[in-house]
Amino acid sequence: MGHALCACARGSLSIEGQRYLLLQRLGEGGFSYVDLVEGLQDGRFYALKRILCHDKEDRREALHEVEMHGLFEHPNILRLEAHCMVEKGPKHEAWLLLPFLRRGTLWSEVEALRDKGTFLPEERIVPMLLGICRGLQAIHAKGYAHRDLKPTNVLLDDEEQPVLMDLGSMNRARIEVKSSREALALQDWAAQRCTISYRAPELFTVESHCVIDERTDIWSLGCVLYCMMFGEGPYDLIFQKGDSVALAVQNQLRVPASGRYSAALEHLLSSVMAVNPHDRPHVSHILDQLEGLQPALSGQDTTRI
Repeated sequence: MGHALCACARGSLSIEGQRYLLLQRLGEGGFSYVDLVEGLQDGRFYALKRILCHDKEDRREALHEVEMHGLFEHPNILRLEAHCMVEKGPKHEAWLLLPFLRRGTLWSEVEALRDKGTFLPEERIVPMLLGICRGLQAIHAKGYAHRDLKPTNVLLDDEEQPVLMDLGSMNRARIEVKSSREALALQDWAAQRCTISYRAPELFTVESHCVIDERTDIWSLGCVLYCMMFGEGPYDLIFQKGDSVALAVQNQLRVPASGRYSAALEHLLSSVMAVNPHDRPHVSHILDQLEGLQPALSGQDTTRI
């Protein structure tokens, strides 16, 4: 799923003293877009994320994303190669230079299989889920939560190892809510920054006195696992139909009986999709379960069709 490197260059640009050739647009959404660029010194390809900043608050948020990248040097978290803030008249653009992974996102992998009428087998799901969890574990260990985990925010490298990206919604893992005003502010923030069909139930209606913790990511992880198993997120269709996701997530998810996956994987999915965040496991417990699933896979290959 690579991108054609055709002769469609639109000039060159400089970041931290290095020159890059602008090749093509890879994607866009909201107030940012991503271009494919080639380093003129090293000949490597990069993804250049440009975030449009209309005011100081936008610039602060873009620099927050840069700061979050700076916290990690982990194989399952996308590294930041370089960055700069560029003036565009009265506005600014934050430029984030990131590695270019040709395989694209986990979603593109799931979608390609779904279009062929098939699904990811368990022997591919478990190693990928392990990598996602290791990335989350590194984030949680620093006292943060990703807050917007979804298949389009997981890249796959050439060895099919997952790499978490889009760290702009990250904030501290443990948020103590002490009033209705704070609850409403957090609820509004989540509505803007956390994708609705992957958003944890406790972020739809935040209670006046509560603690929101990193297990919002565990719910999102469950939605990602469901997508890997069944070709779409559990609440994607509800959102597309215009029905209430906020209402749907208040009921315990029923895992469809497919016969494709082990009882252990289906049980793991049910456990991470607990409506009450206190009933969800922490990522370290999920890693232990996944490590236990791995050895069994080689023996299952011959029995699963």
